[in-house]
Amino acid sequence: MNEQVAANPLGTERVGKLMIRYAIPSIISIVVNSLYNMVDQVFIGQGVGYLGNAATNVIMPLTTILMAIAFMLGDGAAAYMSLNLGKNRPDDAARGVGNLVTLTIGTGFIFLVLFQLFLEPLCGLFGATEGNLPYALDYGRIIVLGFPFSAVCSAFGSVIRADGRPRVSMIGLLIGCATNIILDPIFIFVCQWGVKGAAWATILGQILNAAFFAVCLFRFKTIKLKREYFICLSV
Repeated sequence: MNEQVAANPLGTERVGKLMIRYAIPSIISIVVNSLYNMVDQVFIGQGVGYLGNAATNVIMPLTTILMAIAFMLGDGAAAYMSLNLGKNRPDDAARGVGNLVTLTIGTGFIFLVLFQLFLEPLCGLFGATEGNLPYALDYGRIIVLGFPFSAVCSAFGSVIRADGRPRVSMIGLLIGCATNIILDPIFIFVCQWGVKGAAWATILGQILNAAFFAVCLFRFKTIKLKREYFICLSV
């Protein structure tokens, strides 16, 4: 039985108001996403040196591949959700979001396993040298452990915005970025963990971001998620 939980503002409010409401948080979110790597570069450069910076750049293509797939899944699910809400079919919209959850987490774990198994040859493919390869391996082996959380952070923000809550999506990213900025100097300079510390700071930020988004999923205003919706079937 279809039950509309709440009216989606995308279908009821004026376009001008929606542009302001969605554009500003989206711009801030893009800036925050860029800050993750920039912050690591600054602190690693000061605490480890240029070899550490080179190592993070070697690993960057791996995270970019995962994020691209996660964004594709999230944006597709958000479009599917919006179309079905417009047709007054919230159950179908919820089923699409449930499929997104399963696909996103599954994709994160698949990439975690693949990149752990083939990390060294991949580092060579992306330009690692004899000097920075040890740093790249230290950084990469930790970073890929957070791939399920990174995928969640990249994918879930889109459907949260489609639920009419762009500021909530922005807040999740701010939580992750703030955690990373706070922990980076502690792990790199105080704990003397080097590039490993930068990687752990990034992962912990992603975990908090993903946890926040997970809570938001079960507080949607326009749909209600059910257990059977998390089984990946044709929607």
